[in-house]
Amino acid sequence: MSLYQRENGFWYIDVITPDKERIRRSTGTRDKRQAEELHDKIKHDLWRQSRLKETPKYTWDEAVLRWIKEKKDKRSLKADLSRLRNLPELRGIFLHELSRDNIMHVIRSKPCGDSTKNRYIAVVRSILNACLKDWGWLNEVPYLKQYQEQKKRIRWLKPKEAERLINCLPDYMAAMARFSLATGLRQRNVFNLKWEQINMVTKVATYYPDEMKSGHALGIALNETAMKVLLNQTGKHREYVFVHSRNRPVKTLNDKVWHKALDKAGIENFRWHDLRHTWASWLVQSGVSLYALKEMGGWESIEMVQKYAHLSPAHLHQHAKAIDEIMEKSHKSDTDRNVA
Repeated sequence: MSLYQRENGFWYIDVITPDKERIRRSTGTRDKRQAEELHDKIKHDLWRQSRLKETPKYTWDEAVLRWIKEKKDKRSLKADLSRLRNLPELRGIFLHELSRDNIMHVIRSKPCGDSTKNRYIAVVRSILNACLKDWGWLNEVPYLKQYQEQKKRIRWLKPKEAERLINCLPDYMAAMARFSLATGLRQRNVFNLKWEQINMVTKVATYYPDEMKSGHALGIALNETAMKVLLNQTGKHREYVFVHSRNRPVKTLNDKVWHKALDKAGIENFRWHDLRHTWASWLVQSGVSLYALKEMGGWESIEMVQKYAHLSPAHLHQHAKAIDEIMEKSHKSDTDRNVA
């Protein structure tokens, strides 16, 4: 049967094209009459494409599959696939039928926060832009406005808190945490660090573009704290720097162990990624400029480190002194008037 209804109430189309290709898709409606109209229109369009050689129309599913195959940054692919699986309402719909209203309606209905909804918007926007700019499958794409995310306070630890946390972690995890605080590297860049990336003579750790979130190569200047951690790790594994107690490479964070250490240290609401925030916060409070921090941390733009600016207002003291001069002159003027 070429038109059928599923348990969710929506009508679906299952037709064979004149070229013997099978098309299965949702009509996006629970109204049978509307579904029948769309069914007839699709069959008519397919016939014209086959017999009159009109430009073919592509479905969302086809666009998703091609986008996945051609996506260059494979690091975020797992998260993207998870988001795409949570958008079944778009499956089978022709690209030219996707409007801003129906896309945003689907995303708006998801039981998640605004930041997660923005991730959905980002992946949909990326696919539609590829259809427009790279493949010529669309002549235009709908504008998808992102949600206004609430700015969160940067979570960082004071030095004594950080030391307390490190002392509560098992040795292998403590070494990684101390190295993270010394270098500001992201979790996966620490967990996946290999000895071939380390130059113990020049005290530099090298990361290639495919290993970095920014997609740019980065050289990390290793301070004495980082070097001591590396020296303690020598000889534990031929390839990887950080290993479990049984000399197996550390691939993922053990959340149970991490949260147990946080509880023992009396620290709340703290993620592993906040070690990077702590590193950046300490540097800024020590007088390191935002431009230097940007280079050290591998951020793409100065705007990305502006969130740390409020931690070091010392450089504004010279400007704040202007008020002293203004008020001093005003006070002197009043005094002179009273004397006269």
